[in-house]
Amino acid sequence: MIPPLLEVRDLHVRYGAVAALAGISISVREGEIVTLIGANGAGKSTTLRAVSGLLRPASGSILFAGEEIGGAPPHRIVARGIAHAPEGRGIFANLTVDENLALGAYARKDRAAIAADRERALELFPRLRERPAQNAGTLSGGEQQMLAIARALMARPRLLLLDEPSLGLAPQIVQTIFRILREINAAGTTILLVEQNAHMALEIAHHGYVIEVGKIALRDSAANLAKSDEVRKAYLGG
Repeated sequence: MIPPLLEVRDLHVRYGAVAALAGISISVREGEIVTLIGANGAGKSTTLRAVSGLLRPASGSILFAGEEIGGAPPHRIVARGIAHAPEGRGIFANLTVDENLALGAYARKDRAAIAADRERALELFPRLRERPAQNAGTLSGGEQQMLAIARALMARPRLLLLDEPSLGLAPQIVQTIFRILREINAAGTTILLVEQNAHMALEIAHHGYVIEVGKIALRDSAANLAKSDEVRKAYLGG
């Protein structure tokens, strides 16, 4: 059996005296979309931040392509092939759209490939093509989210971590973002998705995990989770 692209084993993360993650284990296979759903404060964003190196695990293991990355600095994790579009977008508001995209590729030297990836990002997000010299802070919320994803793609990741891409966006923009996520995945990028819109997340994901107070409460195919009475009552409004 082919090992997972990402495997998190018995991960513990603390904020001071507070245990944010209490021994979670997840796996993501190459080519999948895997989603983490759960209530606010359950530990979903903490999981992504630990994987991308923004938080140092207290214990446990994070394996990417079979190698331990837990506790490695973020720039080394990016170089290994993981990019993170964080909650709140995290764009550089005082820089232009083009400058934000360039920073997404800061660790790369392959200029021709960078130019090709920029073109691909602008094909996915044509609104950004119209605004190359516009300061990112003056974009609409939806455009800022598009820029955050496009900037992450400029690192040419094998694994894209997405934290709440629909947060605060109009329903029509959310539909557009999720359609593009399908396209990104179909083109070969594996995605680990944290998303408060559980309906949309389970609709595009292959597998999912429900996190409750820092622990995995449920794991199954996305289709089975969407049909689960427990999940429907807690997260789908059913």
